[in-house]
Amino acid sequence: MSASPSTHRPKTALRIYAGPLALAHLQYHGLQASDIGAVAGAAGGPKGLILGPLDRFIFGQWLAQSSQPVDLVGASIGAWRMATACLNQPVAAFDRLERDYIGQHYALLPGESRPAAARVSALFGDNLQAFYGGRVQEVLQHPRYRLHVLTSHGRGLLAREQTWRTALGYVGAFLSNLLSRRALGMWLERVVFSSQMMDALGMSVALPFDRSDYPTRQVALTDANFLAAMRASCSIPFVLQAVHDIVGAPAGAYWDGGVTDYHLHLNWSAAAHDMHLIAEGAYSTRAAAHHGLQSKASLVLYPHFQKSVVPGWLDKHLRWRHHATGFLDNMLVLAPDPDWVQTLPNAKLPDRTDFTRYGDDLAGRIRVWTAAVSASAQLADEFAAWQERPDLSQVRAL
Repeated sequence: MSASPSTHRPKTALRIYAGPLALAHLQYHGLQASDIGAVAGAAGGPKGLILGPLDRFIFGQWLAQSSQPVDLVGASIGAWRMATACLNQPVAAFDRLERDYIGQHYALLPGESRPAAARVSALFGDNLQAFYGGRVQEVLQHPRYRLHVLTSHGRGLLAREQTWRTALGYVGAFLSNLLSRRALGMWLERVVFSSQMMDALGMSVALPFDRSDYPTRQVALTDANFLAAMRASCSIPFVLQAVHDIVGAPAGAYWDGGVTDYHLHLNWSAAAHDMHLIAEGAYSTRAAAHHGLQSKASLVLYPHFQKSVVPGWLDKHLRWRHHATGFLDNMLVLAPDPDWVQTLPNAKLPDRTDFTRYGDDLAGRIRVWTAAVSASAQLADEFAAWQERPDLSQVRAL
């Protein structure tokens, strides 16, 4: 197999996409770090590796220029990335996440066609413990960032993980999801583990998205359940075991948050009502500033590995659910140009199929993934350059 990238490189690697409210904001005010109210982190396994340089720039330099509270929302690898952003010295922490993720290896034992889910879960749990051990309070008590870890909580046949129950349950979930996203809620509900659920005045802090689109519960993310919630958010069905009975949360089985919310197609815009005034032209720039809209932190920044924001894992092949909706009106997506992706090794982003493609050739997979991550520094360089000289002609409709 050839892992050589193309010798042709497109002029740019980064594409910037904006929902209509986000675009209106850029037209009136440009983009400042203080405009960001939330950052989203998608599920997607190894694809998320190419976002490492953007993460280091955004959390290590750019957002450090501002002081507003920011909600960090993630599922699966996105949860790992967002939790890492909450650690002291986040740039060094992102470096380690990159090394640890690239270097993970689940060797096949004699007679195995794929690693046993129990063994993968145990090894992954050990990796999380090694990564966050002694540092959980850094995440939970970050002075600016509120972390929200998304998980999928089983109902009915999926309330407990058992071979036949789980298989039948996911068949039911798949068929129900074909009817509607809400029908999937009969099998799996969204449970969000949130840090700092109370503000300094003891008032409850709302989620940064409207929760009425899908059955949702919110529970406190604590030192007692942090590692379990993180492991659950990354527990791909049938690849890892479900996590059961997480402390402080409803009893039952918890799986990867990407099952219900693959790319976090959440109703973010519901928390940005004031921006409608700007988008509708009801205020001039001066009037908007007078009413406090200019500095309102209500944009959702989304470093993503593609343009499409797919609602759930079971929607991957349902192309009609891949288009943007009003939920994303205040979102700004940073994603790689598909032509640039063609220049990467194997002409694609790193993904889970590489575990099979390279098998026991750990060195080969590490070489290819490291090359892709190295090339993705161009994404961060171009976003930093755009910050210096914003050009709205480079911003595309989401």
